[in-house]
Amino acid sequence: MDESLFFTEEHDLLRQTVREFAQRELVPHTDEWEEEGYVPGWVFSRMGELGLLGLHFPEEYGGGGGDYFTNIVLMEELALAGCDGVGACVGVQVGMATPPVLAFGSEEQKQRYLVPAIKGERIACLGITEPNAGSDVASISTFAEKVTGGWKVNGSKIFITNGYRADFMILLARTEKTKGYKGMSLFLVDRDTPGYIVSRKLDKVGLRRSDTGELFFQDMFLPDEALLGEEGRGFYNIMWELQGERLIVAATCVASARRGLKMAIDYARERVQFGRAIIENQAIAHRIADLAARIEAVQSLIYTTAWQVDRGGYPVKEVSMAKLLAAQLAFDVADEAMQFMGGYGYMMEYEIQRLWRDIRILRIAGGTDEIQREIIVNVLDTEA
Repeated sequence: MDESLFFTEEHDLLRQTVREFAQRELVPHTDEWEEEGYVPGWVFSRMGELGLLGLHFPEEYGGGGGDYFTNIVLMEELALAGCDGVGACVGVQVGMATPPVLAFGSEEQKQRYLVPAIKGERIACLGITEPNAGSDVASISTFAEKVTGGWKVNGSKIFITNGYRADFMILLARTEKTKGYKGMSLFLVDRDTPGYIVSRKLDKVGLRRSDTGELFFQDMFLPDEALLGEEGRGFYNIMWELQGERLIVAATCVASARRGLKMAIDYARERVQFGRAIIENQAIAHRIADLAARIEAVQSLIYTTAWQVDRGGYPVKEVSMAKLLAAQLAFDVADEAMQFMGGYGYMMEYEIQRLWRDIRILRIAGGTDEIQREIIVNVLDTEA
């Protein structure tokens, strides 16, 4: 694939900047943050200082004014460096929680939330998933009741990336109980709002460097100006947001797959069994070839889909295809690499086990494999 079709010299310079930053300032802390289950706040402020949290946002809000591929470059390089937990935190900040503020927010909301988020001064999270509403977003029950001067919110959210430490949340809540998906709205919520309760940091199998929280809202009052976008448009607006989220996840997956495949090849070249390197075993060599071919194919799909998004397209089918295939690919690569390494791959001292644990959630987060298939089939049905 000729990457010059999608990337310019400016993208290449950005890639080098992110790569050097990751190796110099992030990678040395990998084990420490894995143990603590937390990425410190200085990472956000430092990335804001380097201009990495606003690459595709307009310059008038402190962004870099770049195209959609700048975010692709950022997430790929973080994944290639093995900074998966940092990538999860940053991915929410730049590609999931803040785009709705730019797209639907008032000028006051942009100045209050978007500008400091780009600077790395405020950390954002996205409140969608609930204990009884994961894939079925239309079934959320967190309710914002209209009261004098604003809204009174009761409910809960779970599995919220950055949720344990975020300074503000983009909250999806039901504002009409009888209108289904047409009765939802988005709100901007500050962490210090009375009734906003951070219950706990969840203990995860993987992506341990990324904090994930459970939150409750108890008679939480939000003023009228906390409404983000039009009342009743929350479901539509969050479905729009999910397209960007899924494509970012897909790009991260393929970069992680490349890293995992390199681990597998390096090991297979060094590991000698029965008098020869195991990569000389045709059964292993062919499996590596198959994985390499899949990486290039899925990479092409992601880039062509990102090209459509960058030009204002809304390729729902292609985004879901990219997310589905990329997440499965990344897990297959990590799993095969662990298989090649045998008992060593299962030991905590080998990095492949961390990739294997980290990558598994990406077949669930941002829409499960099953949901992506449903979306693809539904679009195909309308096209028939």
